[in-house]
Formats: sequence, structure tokens, C-alpha cells
Amino acid sequence: MADHAVSTDPAVQAQLDRLWSLSPGADVLGLGRITELLARVGDPQRRLPPVFHVAGTNGKGSTCAFLRAALEAAGLKVHAYTSPHLVRFNERIRVAGRLIDDRALAPLLAEVLDVAGDIGASFFEVTTAAAFLAFARTPADACVIEVGLGGRLDATNVIPHPAICGIAALGIDHEAFLLAEEAGTPAAPLDRIGFEKAGIAKPGIPLVTQLYPRSVATTIAAVATARGAPLIARGSGWDIAPAGDSLLYRDTRGELALPVPTLTGPCQAENAGLAAAMLRHQQAVTIDDAAIADGIRTATWPARMQRLGDGPLTRRLRPEQRRHGVWLDGAHNESAAAAIAGSWGGDAPTAIVIGMLANKDADGVIRHLLNRRGETHVVAVPVPSHAHHQPEALAAIARRHGAASTATAETIGDALDLIAAAGTGESVLIAGSLYIAGGVLAANGESPT
Repeated sequence: MADHAVSTDPAVQAQLDRLWSLSPGADVLGLGRITELLARVGDPQRRLPPVFHVAGTNGKGSTCAFLRAALEAAGLKVHAYTSPHLVRFNERIRVAGRLIDDRALAPLLAEVLDVAGDIGASFFEVTTAAAFLAFARTPADACVIEVGLGGRLDATNVIPHPAICGIAALGIDHEAFLLAEEAGTPAAPLDRIGFEKAGIAKPGIPLVTQLYPRSVATTIAAVATARGAPLIARGSGWDIAPAGDSLLYRDTRGELALPVPTLTGPCQAENAGLAAAMLRHQQAVTIDDAAIADGIRTATWPARMQRLGDGPLTRRLRPEQRRHGVWLDGAHNESAAAAIAGSWGGDAPTAIVIGMLANKDADGVIRHLLNRRGETHVVAVPVPSHAHHQPEALAAIARRHGAASTATAETIGDALDLIAAAGTGESVLIAGSLYIAGGVLAANGESPT
């Protein structure tokens, strides 16, 4: 889907409007359209620098951030393709270390759209083709590419020979796309998710994975074996664990002391470990352990437990609330909410501002966010320009799960005004949607660069 992409550049906006008019309006999984589209623009996916390909339900964006930071710390030029964007469409395509310039983006989109009319390509397929064109035409040492949806049938899964593949944490999301049963697919929902993600495996290319429930791990291992991909699983091929004020990484090459990531949350240590394992188990580029450590120390990834700075939005809160922190996370599924719930707020009173798309599991997310020792106050908001859970319904769910108080507001700014007036919460979390997160960053003057 088009993610309501907008640009301040008229030439880029003209192409985004054109894309919106041509796109089927929804993600339709399959490799037929993207294969044909790429063939019409010269198969750029066959001319990319070494590719680090990352799938997963949660954590794949952070893993990509660690990979890019480590590769750049080694002095390498890195292309990166991630999604969705938060504020500007350009965030999706990073060319040799910099967000793609509008002057380059507009003609790239036009070039792809000029040949895409009769294919019925989706928004994501067109943008993937544009990104691959940019990457094939600009020299760089490596590519970091994040799967958009699933893996097996995702548009990025046309890369014939990646340097290495990785799968981050798994959970239930995008049920309408990934849980439809097909002949030969596993019956259990999470097993089917694992089956889809493992579909990025390629013959002879290592597949690095996290810890999963036994049945999921078995499913992924079976796919890897069928595709001839060596499996480097956490727990047997590599591992990472806290060690005092640092992290201890282990694999068959030995042990490596790594710093605790600047990115907030215990799950980030696991994402950093996955990135380290991918870097240490590939042979396409040379990267030393010091660069891996530097990358983990310096990586940033917006709207993932990001502490907001001083800006127009945060100034609407009381000074003491700002002092304890205003946090932003795009968590929109149960496993993502569970990952942040245990590390945010402690025993202190807190306030949550939440808005969620209509196709997301609001009960599961809110249940985890409220599963904490301190009292939690909730203000529910709509997700502008998208089908969403009504704020009154979100507030009712929050009350059912023990919220100390609930309210609704029309905008994030109004919600922060309510929290400031009530004086509830020593810290504030804004969560539930990456679309909301993008609006928050723009309104607070913190657009990603």
C-alpha cells in the first residue's frame, strides 16, 4: 500500500501521485510482477554490491541499523532499503550512506512507472525496483535490505545471491497476508510465519536465526535444509548474553565483548547479536570485530523506544514529565508491545498515548503495555488518514486491562495537553502505530536524516 506518502518536492510528489493512481492499493504477495518489472528496467538486482538480507516480524529494522552502522564503521559505503518511512519517503532508500536526494528520486520513480503500467505492480514493488536501480548505478561496498512483508513472496526476495540472510524475532502480524493456508504450509500460525520468513534462504548462503519456539525452529530448519542453506541458529551456532556492563557474544570463532546498544530495550541486545552473527558468518566483505562493536555503540533507529528531545510537542508537557522522558515507539503488534513493556516505566506512574490501525490486535498490544507494576494512565487517539480502532474502543480495552484512568483526544498534541493538565505519569510513552510515530517526529522537529 502507498502509506500515504507525500513529498515537499513537486517532482517527487507528481510521481508518488502517479504511483498511487496505478497501484492496486494493497500489498499482493508474489514474485511474478516484481520479476517482470525488474526485467523491464534491466534486472538491477543482479548488479548489486554484497547484500545483507533481513526478515522478521520485529527487530529487523533495528538489525539493519546495526548492520549498516558496523559496515560504515569499517569504512565501507553502504546502500540501505528499509520500510516504512516515518516522515519522508526518502528514508526508505539510502544510497552510499545518504538518504536519496529528491533530484535523483523523481526520475527513478518515473523510469520505473513508465514501464509498469500493465503489470499491476504494488507501491512496494515499484519502490523496490527504484531502490535497486539506484543501488546498481551507484558504487558501494554493501547493501542492507529489509524484507517488506513476509519473506518467501516479498518483492525483495528476487536477489539471486545475497552475502548472507538473517531472521529477527517472530510474532503474529499481517495475518491477512501471511496466515492464509496453502498446500504444504504448516498449520500453526507462528509456524507459518516462520515458514514465510525462512523463504529468503538461498542455496549455499548462510541463514542466521534467533531463538524461537521448538516447532518454529524446526519449521525454519526444514526450509533451510530444503533450500540448501547452511543454518546458523542462535543457541548452537551463536549466542549473546549480558556480561556485567557489556554483552558477551559467542560463536565457533570464539568470544567477543560487545557494548550495550544505545538503542533502548532488552530486545536490542538480541538484534545486535543477530547483526554481529551475520557479519561474522559472511565472506563477501571484510569487517573486524572493532567495527562491529562501534556499530552497536553508534546505531540509531528512530521511533523504536526513542527518547524525544525538546520540541513543540514535548513542551506541551510539564517540566517534570519531560525530565523523566517522553518516549516514542511504533509498537503495533503483541510481540513488539511485550518487548518494551518490561523495560519502560518501572514502578512509577506513567501515561501512554496510543492509536492503532484497524487491522491490528489492539487487545494484545494494550494488555502487554499495561502489564507493569506502576499505575498507567491511557489517552487514546485516532490514526489520521487511516482506518483505525476508534479511540473510545481503545480506552475501553485499557480499562478492562486495569488502566488507572482513560481518556480520548483528537490529536497527539491534545493528548499531551490532557496528560499535562492531569499531572499523571512521571514519563510518557507514545505507541501503537508507525504512522503516528512519523507525525510525532515531524511535529517535534525530529525528522530522520
